[in-house]
Amino acid sequence: MVSDSEVIIDIDNGVLTLTLNRPKAKNAANKALAEGVSAAIDQLESDPDLRVAVITGAGGTFCSGMDLKGFVSGELPYIEGRGFAGLTEYRAKKPIIAAVEGYALAGGMEMAISCDMIVAADDAKFGIPEVKRGLAAGAGGLYRLPRQMPERVAMELALTGDFISAERAYELGLINRVVESGGAFAAAQEMATKIAANGPMAVAASMMVVSQAQDWTLEEAAQKQGEYLDPVFSSEDAIEGATAFAEKRAPEWKGR
Repeated sequence: MVSDSEVIIDIDNGVLTLTLNRPKAKNAANKALAEGVSAAIDQLESDPDLRVAVITGAGGTFCSGMDLKGFVSGELPYIEGRGFAGLTEYRAKKPIIAAVEGYALAGGMEMAISCDMIVAADDAKFGIPEVKRGLAAGAGGLYRLPRQMPERVAMELALTGDFISAERAYELGLINRVVESGGAFAAAQEMATKIAANGPMAVAASMMVVSQAQDWTLEEAAQKQGEYLDPVFSSEDAIEGATAFAEKRAPEWKGR
């Protein structure tokens, strides 16, 4: 797909695909890209027919981070309330999958780990090398990574700026799947299609519980979980799911 837009949107069967489209700059984020990502997330959340998003990059790489030329000239790829590239400070209400080919570095890695799931090619590289440029990973890497991998490994990445392979990231539990080079988008789409086929209320509530559970004490977990799950169990979709199972047919979700 050829386009001059910094972000390309495609929709198919409830899945919104968001392609970062600055391949000549290795999809480095500028303000226009950040605005495009933020607008795409708005579209994802406002359209009830959209169930899940996949974020990928054009030209064989995911995102190399902030556009340093723009940074030097005073342009920052941040959106108020959304963070770097319009994503890293926002908890979307629907799941987002990152499909990583090539490099996910600096802000690009911070974008990826802001997503709910990550699928990566076997030759992909991850890292937060900001310290090599006298900067720091200020788009969430320094506080998200210790939550998503062992603290000492996160410390090493933050202080050395070294990269890790997709296989190493998988071993650490940072990413969900490693696939052959060139196959990350297809694998992410397969995952997204499975999610889109499930009950939308159940998916949204389950996602919120999983993403917040580590911050709950065991004493409060059941009560807080119930705040999300009680509406699911009393929904029309719950009845429809059980009925469809008994009738051996695909459910027809209403989202209520």
